[in-house]
Formats: sequence, C-alpha cells, structure tokens
Amino acid sequence: VQLQASGGGLVQAGGSLRLSCAASGSILNTHAMAWYRQAPGEERELVARVNRGGVTNYAEKVKGRFTISGDIAKNTVNLQMNRLKPEDTAVYYCYVDVSEILSNVGDSLHYRDMNYWGQGTQVTVSS
Repeated sequence: VQLQASGGGLVQAGGSLRLSCAASGSILNTHAMAWYRQAPGEERELVARVNRGGVTNYAEKVKGRFTISGDIAKNTVNLQMNRLKPEDTAVYYCYVDVSEILSNVGDSLHYRDMNYWGQGTQVTVSS
C-alpha cells in the first residue's frame, strides 16, 4: 500500500492550505484515514481522523479551524486548514488503516490489518 500526499507549503498566519492524500495498492477495506503532524523536537500527534462511517475527530488545537474530508471508500482524504497559526508549523503525515489483500485465489481470500504512513509534507506558517 502506498500513500501519495500533496499540498502543504509556506503561508502567512491567518491563511489557508489544503492537504490531500490518496492510498493505492491491494486494499480490501479502508477503516480510517488520518493526518498527523510532527514539529521539530516534538512527538508526532494526531491532527484529525475520519473512519469509514464518516465519524471524525480532531485535536483540540485545531478544532474549528481544520476540516478533514474525503471518500474513504475511494481511499482519499483531504485536510482543509484555515486560520493557520505559526504553531501549526510541522511536517504533516497522512495515515491509513486498512485491510490489505495478501492473496486472492479462487474462493480463498487472505488479508491482514495494517496501517501505513505517507512520506510527509511540510507546512510552514510565518508570523
């Protein structure tokens, strides 16, 4: 399974950016997709998550400013980031929780539950 993320960049405080991510590969089902971020010297933290049922959850720091959306069935997720702050500066990582097909021969289907990370995209917010 591969994740391709796009978006990010440099923006002034108060501005907006949109991140997009698409997962591809031998995916049987996608259970959830999410965005995490990691600032220098900090641990990676959850930003926003959406599950197959459309339930979303957000870090308190971004509630009301960020919106996660997408089509989980099509393995795509977006993160709209508004009213950005300098403290939002970080590398943002796409994350997916899937059932991955190992083999599918005749009536025999084998899969495993796995999670994968994208390569990360830099978001820099200047003050």
